[in-house]
This record gives sequence, C-alpha cells and structure tokens, in this order.
Amino acid sequence: MNSSIELLLNEAVPNWPAILEATLADFGGCTGTLHRLDPADQLLKLVAHCGVPEQILPMIAAIPVGKGIAGAAAERRAPVELCNLQADLGGVAREGARKTNVQGSLAVPCLHNGELRGTLGVGLMTPHDFTETEKTRLLEIGRQVAARL
Repeated sequence: MNSSIELLLNEAVPNWPAILEATLADFGGCTGTLHRLDPADQLLKLVAHCGVPEQILPMIAAIPVGKGIAGAAAERRAPVELCNLQADLGGVAREGARKTNVQGSLAVPCLHNGELRGTLGVGLMTPHDFTETEKTRLLEIGRQVAARL
C-alpha cells in the first residue's frame, strides 16, 4: 500500500477526504467516493468524495446495497469493475453515474473481519481494464479503511 495512504489511515482521527485523494493519486484517478454502511437503514452513506460533479452528489448521498456500482460491490462483497462506464451495457451503472464522464471505474467493499462497513470507488477518465494487482491493492486499502469506519 502507498505509504502516504498508510500514514493518513494511522492518524488519530481519519481525514477521509485526504485518504480518498491519496488513493486517487495512487490509481491516477479523477473521481472517488467513500461510503459507510449505515446499520440503521442499510444504506451506503457518502462520507467523502473527490472530483464528483455537484449535481451528482444528491444521487450518491445514500445508495441502497445492490444498486449502482458501489451498491453492487457491497452486495457481492467483491470488486465491481467497468472498463468503460460510458458504454456499460451490463446494467450495473446507474444513469446518473454517466454524468461524471468517468470511463474506467472500480468499486470495492470495505470489509472488516468479514463485516461490510462501506465501499470505496475510483474512476478514471479513460477506459481501463483493472488488473488483479490493482483490484487487490484497492481491496487492501478498503480493508484498512473499514477498520476505521
């Protein structure tokens, strides 16, 4: 894991926007989201975002598990990747997601001891097939984040 991300995660009070920005820098991303699972209503609530257009924020403030890219990652408890979100024909992406102009997208669950705590997502401006190494790296960051969510 990137040492700057590790240092940020070890702070007494996590600075979620800074952690997300460092994660995006590590992946060369332009957009990112961090959602926390609210145990009361089982919705993924937005904790931090980076590069997300203002008009999209109401659409991603609370996401049902199973809906959209983040919701699918939460439901599957596995990475969900779209090489090109703009051309997604599989029905995973929600219409509002296309308004970000992001193409390559990867969302992972944030799991702590097998318990879903939230999701972490990165988006790139170009189509991208994420490697197993990249997926594993984002999952590891997600595990570290989950321990603090």
